[in-house]
Amino acid sequence: MRLKDYLERGVSKAELSRRFGVSRRTIHNWIESGELERDLRAGATRYSPRPRRPHKLDPYKGIIDERLAEFPRLSAQRLFGDVRQAGYAGGYSRVRDYVHEVRPRDPAEPAERFETPPGHQGQVDFATFTLPWGRRHALLVVLGHSRLLWLRFYPRQTMPVLTEGLESAFARFGGVPAELLFDQMRAVVLSDDRRSGGGLVLNAEFLRFSAHWGFVARSCRARRAQTKGKVERPIRYLRDSFFYARTFVSDEDLNEQATRWLEDTANVRVHGTTGERPVDRFERDERAALRPLAERPYRRLGAAQATPPAQRRPRVAVEVEKRPLRVYAEATR
Repeated sequence: MRLKDYLERGVSKAELSRRFGVSRRTIHNWIESGELERDLRAGATRYSPRPRRPHKLDPYKGIIDERLAEFPRLSAQRLFGDVRQAGYAGGYSRVRDYVHEVRPRDPAEPAERFETPPGHQGQVDFATFTLPWGRRHALLVVLGHSRLLWLRFYPRQTMPVLTEGLESAFARFGGVPAELLFDQMRAVVLSDDRRSGGGLVLNAEFLRFSAHWGFVARSCRARRAQTKGKVERPIRYLRDSFFYARTFVSDEDLNEQATRWLEDTANVRVHGTTGERPVDRFERDERAALRPLAERPYRRLGAAQATPPAQRRPRVAVEVEKRPLRVYAEATR
């Protein structure tokens, strides 16, 4: 409107170019195209949106939508594998962005992080899962520095299960952390004597086990704000990334899939807190800092011990002279 008013007053195009900061060619184009004569009361000029460019993921978005409709907590990594199997040839970032768009993430739970030096600390807990043939308990052991994870599913939460599982975890790590943190409420490691009121009261069997392997057992609950996120988060990660939306047919299949998941996903992903893969952080910093393994497995008191069978002595043949009873009767007279 101002430009049209100035032109009607006779102001030169060169002067208008300086005042409005546009070239004289632009002013000529506005005049010739009739822009100055259009009805300004109709509002600003509306432009049509740019046509959307097709992408490789477009034919496979329906698969993602259907999977999320049935299993809304599926990770982008799992969905990426699904569309790759269906023929998708694009990258992971496009799948991740689309999943983030159609399935907003829950707000992150605030936690005060407490970092530990290499080899200093491991954390232990059980997580319970329901399967068609009954409940199974996942024993999780995570190293505090590298976040390297070990797990195995068991039918019960007992002291033999705990000691067997920890020995398997130590063998996988190639060493023993200086201390292990346990949930105070886990009765499997607690003593029947609860009169102490606080702290972790361990039963005698587990105290002997910890002394045999050379670690100190402590309670997580005493430093909940500092330790939060190293055991609790792996349990949630296990539920969402491994157990959720998978099918298992037996205990053997369950543990085989768990082992593959540890090797192919859990311990080789880039950890959100450290920014490194747990396996790399473990090999570089933590393996050498662990305490050495015990020379032999722990032997529970009262456990049946195998004894070698007693050797039989060779039988010696003895000749016995047979006599009639009359002879003995005469000898006693």
